[in-house]
Amino acid sequence: MSERVTYKRLLRQFAAIGPYLREDLCEEGRYRFDSLSVCVSAKPAPDKREFWGWWLVLEQEEHLFRYHYQFGLYNADGVWLDKPIPKKHQMEVERTLKRFYKLISDKLALFECQLVPAEQVTNELSVTAA
Repeated sequence: MSERVTYKRLLRQFAAIGPYLREDLCEEGRYRFDSLSVCVSAKPAPDKREFWGWWLVLEQEEHLFRYHYQFGLYNADGVWLDKPIPKKHQMEVERTLKRFYKLISDKLALFECQLVPAEQVTNELSVTAA
């Protein structure tokens, strides 16, 4: 590909995917995403609700993007905690991650970029397109 994949251009494309991009946590060459997949309880006020979900970091090396992700709890303070997902919510949280993986893969393919797991992503956790 002759044209350079710029930071601003990538941010625009990643934002177009949906509500996953955390632009305030991004910097050139490093992009953060997350998904509040399952609400723990609808009883608290909306700004105090907690969610089961995932967060993912993409690190860019030219046209190669390495990803790693974790599952956990997004708490009422707006902080991700590395906690096991309850069994009854695992399928939904994994479904949202697989959906995102497909969307981000397709978006990167437009730029002739490759998406690969980072070293810390084990084979068992590696997400593949369904």
